This record gives sequence, structure tokens and C-alpha cells, in this order.
Amino acid sequence: MIVCKSREEISAAVDKIRRQGRSLGFIPTMGALHQGHISLVKKSIADNDCTAVSVFVNPTQFNNPNDLKTYPRTVDADIALLEQTGADIAFIPSVETMYPEGLENVTESYDFGAIGAVMEGAARPGHFNGVGIVVHRLFDLVKPDRAYFGMKDFQQIAIIREMVRQRNIDIEIIPCPIVRETDGLALSSRNTRLNPEQRNQAVQISQTLFKAADLGQTRSIADLKSFVIDTVNNVPLLEVEYFEIVDGQTMQPVANWDDADWIVGCITVNVGDVRLIDNITLKQ
Repeated sequence: MIVCKSREEISAAVDKIRRQGRSLGFIPTMGALHQGHISLVKKSIADNDCTAVSVFVNPTQFNNPNDLKTYPRTVDADIALLEQTGADIAFIPSVETMYPEGLENVTESYDFGAIGAVMEGAARPGHFNGVGIVVHRLFDLVKPDRAYFGMKDFQQIAIIREMVRQRNIDIEIIPCPIVRETDGLALSSRNTRLNPEQRNQAVQISQTLFKAADLGQTRSIADLKSFVIDTVNNVPLLEVEYFEIVDGQTMQPVANWDDADWIVGCITVNVGDVRLIDNITLKQ
């Protein structure tokens, strides 16, 4: 596996792959890699001749400075895991490599319309603009045929697809299923920040979503929303930031089960100062 840190190194590695006529899959990550990330790497390895993975904690997508400061960073372990899994390229850029003009001089901006105005877009102003900026820059550097994203970040996939459409980028976006712990908790780099009691209670997020899926259309949208919010909030260390039941294509809230063919429940829960997201399909 090649480890690239500069623009010149990643460009040379990608150019070599292109000269050989080989396909390239790409997984952008913020590191602290877990088996959810590794499932994306394995999918890319199965689909492509070569696979590249970036590890970069992107400051432009954090609206909370403390969240950026405390985000877990395990670069050496990440590199070892990627090599063990069979990735061909690990791209580990610095902030200066990704933003050579300086963070204060970044001028790109995106308007994602309605899909970026709800849920994470409303809760974290500027977050999706930062996601669009960094993913576009990474795509420009890596030039993959396909890029892989986990469905845990459900709204983010819609944002990236919209960015690709707006900028006319010839990359196939591949969504991949959520990977969960054996008890159901969605794998997340942020899980490492939970203390044992918080971790024990955090599983109630996914368990409540599973119950909501079982209830399905036997309840109204409003009743199901209340059930999920009340159930999670009744767990002592959990506090729902939002739970929305939305059209899986547009990300817009639905009022009735016949409002969309694909309906997804999306939740964000604060566990102490750790913010966890999850989602589940309620109709498809």
C-alpha cells in the first residue's frame, strides 16, 4: 500500500493507475476507522482494480469547534488497518494540503436547496457546505470511477449526489448499508468517546428505530414520531436533537404514509457531549 501525503504524491499514484487502464474506487473518511469503513473498502476492492482511502478530519464541516477538537484521531492505526484490508492507496493530507490558500480564504459555496436545509443542515449551519467543499477537492485529486459512502450518513449521500450533479462530475456514488455492533448500535468513530454507561444506553437509539420499523404503517406519522422521541428521551443519558420521518429522495418531512414511496426515519441523539446519528427505512 502506498501512503500519500502531498498533492504531488496522490496525483502521481493516481496517474500511474490511469496509465495502466485500471479502475479506481475511493472512500473519503475522517479516520478513526472501524468495521463500517472497512466494509466500504472491501466493497470497493470487489468492484474495482484499485482502491484509495483518504483520512482527513475536515475543519470546514465542523460548526462546533469543540467537536473538531475532540474528534478521534488514530492515523497510525488507520494506516495499519487499511494495509491489512488490502487498500492500494492511503491519502493522509494535512489541512495545508487540502486548503493551501488558508482556511480563512476558502471561498467555495454550495446551495443544496431543500435537501440541505433540513435535519443536519438545519442543526449544523455550514456543515454541508464544508462537506461539499472537501469532497469536491478530494474527487479532483483522486479522480475515482466510484466513491463509496455509508448509509448511516443518509442525508450526506443525498448532498454529495447533488454536488456531483451540480458540478457535472463523472463519478458513480455507491451507498452501502449501515454496519452495526452485535447489539444494534450503528458503528461510528464517535462511539469511542462514550463511557461504559453511555455506551450501554446508546443502544436504545437503534432498538427504538427497530421497534418503529416493526410498528410501521400501523401508526400515523405523527404518532410514530412521538413514540420514537418519547422512548429515546425516557432513557436517562439520551436526548433527542431531532427525529424526522422523510421522503428518502428529497429529505423532506412527510405527513402521511402515501406521501412518498420511500420513507426513512432519521435521528440525531446527544449522549452527553457525543452526538450520534442513525436512520432506518420505514417504507420502501
